[in-house]
Amino acid sequence: MPTASYKVRVIKDELVFSSGHFITFNGDHCERIHGHNYRVAVEVDGPLDENAYVVDFIALRDMMKALVAGLDHRMLLPGESPRIRVTEEGRNTVARYDDRFWSFPTEECVVLPIANTTAELLARYLGDRLLADMKARGWADPRALRVEVEECFGQSAEVELIP
Repeated sequence: MPTASYKVRVIKDELVFSSGHFITFNGDHCERIHGHNYRVAVEVDGPLDENAYVVDFIALRDMMKALVAGLDHRMLLPGESPRIRVTEEGRNTVARYDDRFWSFPTEECVVLPIANTTAELLARYLGDRLLADMKARGWADPRALRVEVEECFGQSAEVELIP
């Protein structure tokens, strides 16, 4: 009998978020603030459990839905950037890049533990959080977890995490 490998993939209309961001690149460039209507897909590889599931589709969807909801309609800021300094000043969060700065109401921001708010690092952030949520539920580690973040149609980044 041939060996089998299993994976599940969830990509649903509920796994979307609209957020503002800006990134730095090439060491000395900082783009303008802009936004995306992001779409997220998640894929889990692993053995079948006693229910003949890799993981429960609905539970996986709901975990990812909760994660993306925390990013929806927020300004995404990099908390670990070597170029952008993010501080709270009164009721606002201020981001500084060289002589430029932006001030946002703190409740409208998410300061992420990443160096840049690229699609690649957003995918990694969501994947790390999802793995932690899976572990908290007592789920076995998957063989691999992939998270894809699409910024716009035809433009996406994916990370593969192997616990």
